[in-house]
Amino acid sequence: MSKPVLLVTRQLPDAVAARAARAFEVRLNQPDVQWAPDEIVTLAQGCDAVLCFSTDRLAAATIAALPGSVRVIATCSVGYDHVDVAAARARGIAVANTPEVLSVATAEIAMLLILMAARRAGEGERLVRSGQWKGWAPMLLLGAQISGKRLGIFGMGRIGRELAKMARGFGMTIHYRNRSRLAAELEMGAVYHDNDASFLAQCDALAMTAPGGAGTAKWLNAERLGMLPRGAIVANAARGSLVDDAALIEALRSGQVGFAGLDVYDGEPHLNQGYLGMENVVLLPHMGSSTTETRAAMGDLCLDAIGSVLAGGTPGNLIG
Repeated sequence: MSKPVLLVTRQLPDAVAARAARAFEVRLNQPDVQWAPDEIVTLAQGCDAVLCFSTDRLAAATIAALPGSVRVIATCSVGYDHVDVAAARARGIAVANTPEVLSVATAEIAMLLILMAARRAGEGERLVRSGQWKGWAPMLLLGAQISGKRLGIFGMGRIGRELAKMARGFGMTIHYRNRSRLAAELEMGAVYHDNDASFLAQCDALAMTAPGGAGTAKWLNAERLGMLPRGAIVANAARGSLVDDAALIEALRSGQVGFAGLDVYDGEPHLNQGYLGMENVVLLPHMGSSTTETRAAMGDLCLDAIGSVLAGGTPGNLIG
């Protein structure tokens, strides 16, 4: 009996790739280059499933052009705004994602961004590497201490709640903005806000952990930035589309925002060039889920979902 055919759009960890090869006839992206949507359509001919990533844009037109043999798409990501789920559903194609397994890793990066930005770690690292550091000085790179401060979390899903756990270890008070209030056992003492003004006014540091999509596009705009306490810290480890870049850059220049840490960008890998010359911004290359353990778990969850759908099952990580 022949194996189902699986198209994998980017490189997988060796153990996950080996597992895929045992269960499927696999078409791998060996050079790990970014395929264009039309290339994915071409390479998916005769495939039963597609394992894609957040960098793949599977819009309605791309979904419509996929061969009829494709029965399931699994995206190796929590966010799925890059896949037109409605278009896939209309064609009878199941779509799965990878919730839960990357929450801790991404929350760690969000906490890292807050710490690096507040303590000016990027500036310090550049100073040492440049050979310009002349030794300790009492006023050298004075930053902001986060212990005991107020952390606002925009989007209190799994990642946001993991971040809240970490921040409590620094004695931070947690405030959050969410579509709805969490149950008390999930809040764990965090303060819920049902409007932007009261929420943002409490944010000594603001962490963006909400999903992308039309509902949150450019949520952090000039008006909302103006509601933050002057000198606040902003960290984004979720989606670049959440931030109005021009507005954030202006707030950083004016001092309304003291420091920022970014791991994601609107239109990445391209980013607003205004960030590059700013010393009070930490810039990371979208590495929120980049741990060996997390990437393997994400790949395995995708393979589990694909195998289940092709066998007639309904895995728990199906979208919609």
